[in-house]
Amino acid sequence: MSGDPEKPESPERAAVAAFADDFLTGLREWLAIPSIGVDPAHHGDVAASAHWLADALRRDGWSDVRVWDEGPALPAVYACRPAADPDAPTVLVYGHHDVQPVDPVEQWHHPPFEATVIGEELFGRGASDDKGQVAMHLLGMRAHLAATGAEHPAVTVKLFVEGEEESGSPHLTRLLDDHRDDLACDLVVFTDTPLYGRDAPTVCTGQRGVYGAEVVFTGGTSEVHSGRAGGSVPNPATAIARLVAALHDEDGRVRLPGFYTDVIEPTAAERADYAALPFDEAEWLANAGGAQGVAGEPGWSTLERVWVRPTAEVNGIHGGYTGPGLKTVVPARASVKLSFRLVPDQRPERVADALREFVARHTPAGLHAEVVPSGDGAPPYAVDVSHPAVGAVRDAVQAAFDQPVRFSRTGGSGPAALLHGWLGVPVVYLGATLPDDRIHAPNERVVVPLLLRGAEAAARLWRLLPERLS
Repeated sequence: MSGDPEKPESPERAAVAAFADDFLTGLREWLAIPSIGVDPAHHGDVAASAHWLADALRRDGWSDVRVWDEGPALPAVYACRPAADPDAPTVLVYGHHDVQPVDPVEQWHHPPFEATVIGEELFGRGASDDKGQVAMHLLGMRAHLAATGAEHPAVTVKLFVEGEEESGSPHLTRLLDDHRDDLACDLVVFTDTPLYGRDAPTVCTGQRGVYGAEVVFTGGTSEVHSGRAGGSVPNPATAIARLVAALHDEDGRVRLPGFYTDVIEPTAAERADYAALPFDEAEWLANAGGAQGVAGEPGWSTLERVWVRPTAEVNGIHGGYTGPGLKTVVPARASVKLSFRLVPDQRPERVADALREFVARHTPAGLHAEVVPSGDGAPPYAVDVSHPAVGAVRDAVQAAFDQPVRFSRTGGSGPAALLHGWLGVPVVYLGATLPDDRIHAPNERVVVPLLLRGAEAAARLWRLLPERLS
């Protein structure tokens, strides 16, 4: 992060600095709660996490704070901080307080739920994804009020922090429907995305969607000796291998029928921003599981392949004998697990239809095929970069980080499209973590100075939005 030593410190930055120690103390306390939403044994901890956040909001002076603990959904937290002007814009900040499991725990350098500070880094499950960024917005509100000297923010700010994002948000639609009036807003600020780099801050403008399924080929009722029937009956494992081989053409393009029909390409300005970002292939590969080289669709950079191009990936192939030695059989069953990352305006249901058609075309006679979806999937989302709220976020981040800010996207998926469709308003992104924060992995961390700059950006954003959205 750069800065001008002769430039006077802004009131937002001074306020963030004044509250920084208290912010860090509170965040470490919250991170100690093991709110692992995907594990039923920790559902009580998810509830404890929700109540911790609700209590913190009340201490900060949020006037309407509720824990939504209803039906099968894990507890979510709602809060509102109204503007003095009833005609001011209303902004909904979205985040989540559930966290991923910590396995394999033996690979952690420090206990995952004993938040540990080493230099500028804070280690602990949820530090980056997503408790750190939710806490960043609490700090941003405190800084905004201190910087303006006002009792109320310049915009009405609502906070919606769900407890099931790491489980795929299975009850989010129900929460949005049950609390439509509470969540009504003019803009959503989504706070679960990273910067491109510590010295290359960016504003995210979109996320890919996802659809997953397992394709199962079944032949006989049991495996059979290959000397007795090999070459005379269809082999499900061979058929699965052929289906996988047919999934991409020689250029790496996906061969599902109509797969690219709905794809909207990024603008020339966005592609120019991507190209201007610093990219070190060796460093990128080191953070990509130690891959030995890049590959993918011709005509697109590595970043573009990850951010704005759709993909089909084989996640696992199963079938036949895989133990030690040789067992000469024709398997009765084989399967492949596939996932598709989608870009605007692809839809999971259309990809599901295309996959079924593709499988039908590649099912040999004598085999039964079944396509088993892993859920409904999540659609992609990208905000129009010319929207004035996107410009406001960019200006706020530039001012907070003291350097020019470019646009980026993220290759992962989330509920931004669902929020956009259900609430009927644009979704913009404000995050301050890094791609190498090891989210979902051992030794998750967050860089504390980045969270402080993110809080400053949020404090500035609330001041900018009334004019930009008028």
